[in-house]
Amino acid sequence: MAQQEHEHVRVAVVGSGFGGLGAAVRLRREGVTDFVVLERADSVGGTWRDNSYPGCACDVPSHLYSFSFAPNPDWPRTFSGQQHIRAYLEHVADVFRLRPHIRFNSEVQRMTWSGERLCWDIETSSGSLSADIVVSATGPLSEPKIPDIPGLDSFPGKVFHSARWDHDYDLRGKRVAMVGTGASAIQIVPAIQPLTERLTLFQRTPPWVMPRVDRAISGAERALHRALPFTAQARRGLLWGIRELQVQAFTKRPNELGMVEQLAKRNMARSIKDPDLRAKLTPDYRIGCKRILLSSDYYPALAQPDVDVVASGLSEVRGSTLVAADGGEAEVDAIIFGTGFHVTDMPIAERVVGADGRTLAEAWKTGMKALRGASAAGFPNWMTIIGPNTGLGNSSMILMIESQLNYLADFVRQLNVLGGRAALDARPGAVQAWNDQVQERMRRTVWNTGGCTSWYLDASGRNTTIWPGTTTEFRRATRRVDLSEYDVLRVPAEQKAEVDA
Repeated sequence: MAQQEHEHVRVAVVGSGFGGLGAAVRLRREGVTDFVVLERADSVGGTWRDNSYPGCACDVPSHLYSFSFAPNPDWPRTFSGQQHIRAYLEHVADVFRLRPHIRFNSEVQRMTWSGERLCWDIETSSGSLSADIVVSATGPLSEPKIPDIPGLDSFPGKVFHSARWDHDYDLRGKRVAMVGTGASAIQIVPAIQPLTERLTLFQRTPPWVMPRVDRAISGAERALHRALPFTAQARRGLLWGIRELQVQAFTKRPNELGMVEQLAKRNMARSIKDPDLRAKLTPDYRIGCKRILLSSDYYPALAQPDVDVVASGLSEVRGSTLVAADGGEAEVDAIIFGTGFHVTDMPIAERVVGADGRTLAEAWKTGMKALRGASAAGFPNWMTIIGPNTGLGNSSMILMIESQLNYLADFVRQLNVLGGRAALDARPGAVQAWNDQVQERMRRTVWNTGGCTSWYLDASGRNTTIWPGTTTEFRRATRRVDLSEYDVLRVPAEQKAEVDA
């Protein structure tokens, strides 16, 4: 779609994953058609486009990991693979006729607030435009993080991150190092272990792993869901309800998770018979402090004779030799990093310049915080989807996204009611009050008291990612925009006539 010089739109959405496509659908439902979706890649899908590594799948049941307004009766498995989720997002883009609004290969390079014109000036790799409102839906799992390892630049073999998988590189017969033991790694290890000559897992911290109870959804079930949609809704409701009941243990009574730890240990014992290996793989922190992982083939893969588990992080690379923090060494041909993403230091924040000339990264230097997970003080008419303290430890992020879409819809309504050239800027006091409330609730949670260091915490040790409550509570908190929490901005009187003209 060709861009015009000085193009202006009502809303610019950044990203075309679940958050961006959901925002686009919601805007259409609110009668807003003057919007664009800016996507840096050449297709939709977000993290489900970028993460295509072997074994990639979701750890939330399929019928809960989808939009309530776009149910899919034809999920093939109870836990969907990456290809099925990506196909679902392509389907959403088609069914809701979003493609005319999407600008592919348009990476946002800078977004600058204009206080004189009350709009955002946006520079992209394909041109520039301006927008009254910006919805940032880049997501926290979009920018891979590779640790700064001495000597890595001189490694003669292949190096890539799990989210940038090199499908042209053949792992067969190779000596491969997997660095990291997060959600991606436990799916990659069993998928590539049969191919490699030797697989070495560098484990800084062992995860708690529960069995993944996955199965194919029968044709009869799918036919039933197509014929009687309420059966799929009931299935979704049951999955949601079970997870809502679990929240109390994570947020208020972490000691009750001891029984779950015993189940996880039994899961390990079924596959790991070597006591030394079992000791390496047993966490020393409360289950739930870090993300609980689901797999039924991770432990069996680690028990194979051609797999080595190094129970310390990678500290140095010397040619083809990888040196662990405990001094152990391994000769490898390829290094795969499953080391996560820039979550608490999202790179997009460096590209957003607010009302006082500071970037969002500078405003969040002491920690991310946003009113109701959406609005940052000093950044008028700017909203983020999956913002600070909106993450979940046990349920579907799509539920949180839809709650934020409710908030976005009312934000647009409030601006329409105000009329004329107007903007809403979250009051610093309101942002701080919300953040203080969230952090106070966070103090008792397993994520803060469980004795681990996780990607949920920022550099200062504050949990700026997880929501310390139920999805129901968050939906109530984001049902509407409270104008008392915002300053209403208007075009300066001396410039109003010029702008109106």
